[in-house]
Amino acid sequence: MTVLELRAVRHSFGGQPALTGFDIEVSAGEVVAMVGLNGAGKTTALRALAGRLRAEEGSAAVLGHDPIGLPARAARHFGQFLGAPLAYRELTVRENLLAAGRLHGLDRAGVVGAADVAIERFQLAGWAGRAAGTLSAGNWQRLGVACATLHGPRALILDEPTNALDPAGVVIVRDVVRALASRGAGVLVSSHHLDEVSRIAGRIVVVHGGRVIGTLTPGGTELERRFFAMVLDADMGRGEA
Repeated sequence: MTVLELRAVRHSFGGQPALTGFDIEVSAGEVVAMVGLNGAGKTTALRALAGRLRAEEGSAAVLGHDPIGLPARAARHFGQFLGAPLAYRELTVRENLLAAGRLHGLDRAGVVGAADVAIERFQLAGWAGRAAGTLSAGNWQRLGVACATLHGPRALILDEPTNALDPAGVVIVRDVVRALASRGAGVLVSSHHLDEVSRIAGRIVVVHGGRVIGTLTPGGTELERRFFAMVLDADMGRGEA
């Protein structure tokens, strides 16, 4: 079952093309990584999937629905982290997690347990009663990913989720993504770090010039060399159509 999909998506900002025929799909239980240079179109593609952008051409779908105006029955199974936490700086860490759980349809009993699990899993117990705005950059990032995942989404998008994280935080995010996928979630994650995403992704798609230009095999040798060769081929007109 396809849980995340973009088809022939095109979009421009101020006349400058950002997406130029972007196609991608993520199936249930699959982790797909998007890698690309700055400005390649990764974040714009994720914004289209998150319902934060109405593409000029093409279509987007989350759990079979248009992400703009996503029905509540689908929204409760969708998680998103687009570089900045969907969290309130004046609320405590625990209050933010409770709010995120309620927004995703967890009942009063379930949300307390989910928040407790997230606090333990993301190692935030020492900051649970502190205002989120006082957190370090790394713990703010942990809170953001925790808010996006504590409800056990069936479809999840993550934009650079390991930015600002120390090695322990990177491992936590990696384990959470793996656990969700093992339970059937489809996950799309963007990153600049080929070595990191190769540890969790079943498929790595290369984005350049606003479209997907090819696929890399996780765990293969010389990932960076093959990535740059693919980008160079695309620039010289030898990439995939």
